[in-house]
Amino acid sequence: MIRVQKYQDLGRFQNAWLNAHYHFSFSGYHNPERMGHGALRVINDDIVRGGGGFQMHPHRDMEIITYVRKGAISHRDNLGNKGKTEAGNVQVMSAGTGIFHSEHNLENVDTNLYQIWIEPNEEGVKPRWEAREFPKKVGSGLSLLASGLPEHQKSGAIFMHAD
Repeated sequence: MIRVQKYQDLGRFQNAWLNAHYHFSFSGYHNPERMGHGALRVINDDIVRGGGGFQMHPHRDMEIITYVRKGAISHRDNLGNKGKTEAGNVQVMSAGTGIFHSEHNLENVDTNLYQIWIEPNEEGVKPRWEAREFPKKVGSGLSLLASGLPEHQKSGAIFMHAD
């Protein structure tokens, strides 16, 4: 069943550098009717102010997809990965057995992004991070950005441990 959830009714969090809207229960927002959907656990609509960001923190056994809508977000983790994901592009982090990472907006403008968490189809995998630029399509249509299905890797989708 599809349930319409108005933007103004989403869970919210705001501080000096973050304005977040939560589609499902997350962090200090808890709604027993909004605990996720199947393996989908989190859809957060975040605005990260210039100079702000998430300090180094851990994750385990979660597929975390970040789609940057405007601006850029800079990633750094304990595996030695670092990179900047700009508007229209995607990064995928497979937390697996455990990863520590930070995400910061090092720009002078706000960054708008969606962060999506999906339970993996296999726990305890080797942690990894990948970001990729996706060419802008002309006209209408959808682009497959990330997938756990082998046949989708040929199209350039970023691999993730989820269906």
